[in-house]
Amino acid sequence: MSVTLAPASTIEPADDPIYLTDFVREMLRQTRALDSYGQWDGKTVAAILAGYVLSKEQKRAIPTIGDPDEVTLARVKAFHNAIAVLIEKECGQMAVPFVQITHEGFGRALITVGKLVVMDRTLRDVHRFGFDSLSKMKTEADKHLAVALEIIGKYPDVAGM
Repeated sequence: MSVTLAPASTIEPADDPIYLTDFVREMLRQTRALDSYGQWDGKTVAAILAGYVLSKEQKRAIPTIGDPDEVTLARVKAFHNAIAVLIEKECGQMAVPFVQITHEGFGRALITVGKLVVMDRTLRDVHRFGFDSLSKMKTEADKHLAVALEIIGKYPDVAGM
């Protein structure tokens, strides 16, 4: 089976530097990994990552009754996987994400490095998971990354460094 890549013009919009950041590139990789049927082949980065951007009105329109849909759950996992990959890139140790969500849309996201928990985040209203913009999503991820790296620096023996 041969794989064809999308033309370079559809990979990164040149007008916004957010698409050149490591986090957004990793989010693109994580999201493309969810596309087992190639439905996003040839689409722009903005189109692929559009599901992570929700306005307040869009969030309000999403009902929180019933189970969160599989696409939303996959996006939550992709977000935390991307943070784990960036932690690995920075510290050189394997970072393992763990996301557990109940059928009601509540749960917890953990990332461990060695025996050290470097991120512990309570998840609520997962039905409405999304950010106002890609920039705000990156800012949120950067906060988690900074705290995780600080914890690893404080307890390198537990992290296995």
